[in-house]
Amino acid sequence: MPFELSTIALVIGAIWLFSCVQVLREYERGVIFRLGRLVAEKGPGLIFVFRPIDQIQRVSLRIETLEVPPQDVITRDNVTVKVNAVMYLRVIDANNAVVKVNNYMYATSQLAQTTLRSVLGEVELDELLSQREKLNTKLQAILDGDTEPWGVKVTKVEVKQVDLPPDMQRAIAKQAEAERERRAKIIHAEGELAASEKLAQAAAVMAREPVTIQLRYLQTLTEIGVEKNTTVVFPVPMDLIAGIWDKLGPNKHGS
Repeated sequence: MPFELSTIALVIGAIWLFSCVQVLREYERGVIFRLGRLVAEKGPGLIFVFRPIDQIQRVSLRIETLEVPPQDVITRDNVTVKVNAVMYLRVIDANNAVVKVNNYMYATSQLAQTTLRSVLGEVELDELLSQREKLNTKLQAILDGDTEPWGVKVTKVEVKQVDLPPDMQRAIAKQAEAERERRAKIIHAEGELAASEKLAQAAAVMAREPVTIQLRYLQTLTEIGVEKNTTVVFPVPMDLIAGIWDKLGPNKHGS
């Protein structure tokens, strides 16, 4: 009988000792409570938890990805958009993450939703679409400052998608089309200006060297002849026509 009791006690002791030994991974920390009071943060590796006096709560130090649900935001210029975002965070103080907040993931998610609406509601639609990196930095700074007392570090916030109303999409498309037409007209006008300047320079050269007109005429005939065309272009100088007209003019008036 005493042998059986000692065997039972030995088995119970082995089970108790086995339950007191905990192994924490490299990315885990154990927050120890002794009779309800915070004792210390332990890990990683092999630790001993004196049960049932001590209780342990595991906390992961890896980066967590938290998706912020789509939020209806009214921008400063009174445009209603639906915006969602993604946030990356990690625990830097396991004790505060356990003691100072109940479910830090849920608390951070709710804080991110309200912060997203308040920050994006202070900007105009054009700023929301074109300066997203600036808004991401501002969101990250605000959330990181609010979650620091919880022992949580917000490493990055990214606005994922901005859904615009259909009428606003059409208005933006018309604006973009008008902008492209404006740029096309400006480029065309710049091309016409450059061409006119080159023509003026060419006219100045031909005025100084009249033989260049004859050379240009011969070059044109060569280009036409390449296509096996029987048409011959014979240019008549305008000054020759003007001279003939001047000679015929007095006779016409005299008659």
